[in-house]
Amino acid sequence: MNDTQNDDKANVRFPPPLVYLIAVLVGYLLDRYILPLSIVEQSSMRIAFVVFFAVFGALFLLMSFSHFKRTGQKPEPWTSTPEIVTVGIYRYTRNPMYVGMGLLQLAFAFGLNSLWLVVFAPLSLFVVYLIAIRPEEVYLETKFGDNYREYLRSVRRWL
Repeated sequence: MNDTQNDDKANVRFPPPLVYLIAVLVGYLLDRYILPLSIVEQSSMRIAFVVFFAVFGALFLLMSFSHFKRTGQKPEPWTSTPEIVTVGIYRYTRNPMYVGMGLLQLAFAFGLNSLWLVVFAPLSLFVVYLIAIRPEEVYLETKFGDNYREYLRSVRRWL
């Protein structure tokens, strides 16, 4: 592989799903062993929130992966991107995979009744923004120029 091919990827060095997993584990450990902070005691309300966040999180992820599969791309952010996906869920959010993972984190928060996990949800999104989204956007803007800048203007980062 030549240097040009090696450079044709975003500079993402840490798998974003691990950010959410670490947040869930740390939140669980804090809640379990240091300072329990519950969200709501009513179990039927918690179950409704779990189902809501889990269903929408899974839908965001499934729709994202299906568009990548249809275009023959890999979803890993450290691989080359042959084209910008702008259809389906990508018409409404530029980062549906990360939104979906954040929603799943909230499903875990309500399932475990842990306020820590709710507090860590925006922190997870911020860390993913720093380690993945910013490098992805720099890469895509460099590679696709005005086409990507127009996409940035027309579609929100989150929702």
